[in-house]
Amino acid sequence: MEAALQRRIQQYGWDKAADYYEAFWQKQLKPAQELLLSLADIQPGENVIDIACGTGLVSFKAAMQTGENGFVSANDISGKMVERATQIAQERNIRNIKFERMDAEQLQTEDELYNVALCALGLMYVPDPIKALREMHRVLKPGGRAVAAVWGQRINCGWAEIFEIVDRRVKSEVCPMFFNLGNMDVLKRSFAAAGFHTLKAERISTVLDYSSGDEACGAAFAGGPVALAYNKFSNEIKQEAHLEYLDSINQFKHNNGYAVPGEFVVVMGIK
Repeated sequence: MEAALQRRIQQYGWDKAADYYEAFWQKQLKPAQELLLSLADIQPGENVIDIACGTGLVSFKAAMQTGENGFVSANDISGKMVERATQIAQERNIRNIKFERMDAEQLQTEDELYNVALCALGLMYVPDPIKALREMHRVLKPGGRAVAAVWGQRINCGWAEIFEIVDRRVKSEVCPMFFNLGNMDVLKRSFAAAGFHTLKAERISTVLDYSSGDEACGAAFAGGPVALAYNKFSNEIKQEAHLEYLDSINQFKHNNGYAVPGEFVVVMGIK
């Protein structure tokens, strides 16, 4: 897929998902986010950049860890995500954080400005992940830490058929390389290619718990990476896609809900 087109799809798609993202994914992404922050080991007074920040689920925790003498610069390609995160910061009166719309492959910031660079589950959507990692390397001070989390191998993510279900209805590929960084040591090798050393990688299993089919579909379609295509479906096509997706995760059904397996890979590197 042409890079400019992929960026537009991600921008407008996450604009559509912004209103649903936290409700459906805050709990589900917590294990990956906690591991990412643990590896980052943010210290009081440090400057942090959070790339593909979404609504700030990681950004606000980083701001708490770095404290009033530190600062978090958070960015996302989605203007709606940035608006929502900024609103939350204002409501909570959090002053050591700023949200901006920015492309992960072209960070609008100076060289060697940050102690820590974070990217929690955003690299899968970037046309050139190594380019984005090189940008993280560029903006870090010598000795700075970069940490990124991605979804793991496709075979270990029980919800993976969502992409094919949507692809069949839009005659294109949605996030065609989504699971690539989660394969074997691809993310770790990408960090090395971007110039990082002293690499540490961890792979963790998780379970995505949904109390109902409606909740499972809401997370998969309205609040996730296929939101743009999904919003163009007629009500009839949406219902058809819901049924097909629920059938694909039927093996993980328990009582009225679902316990869908997932996997995360988190890598830390030093500049």
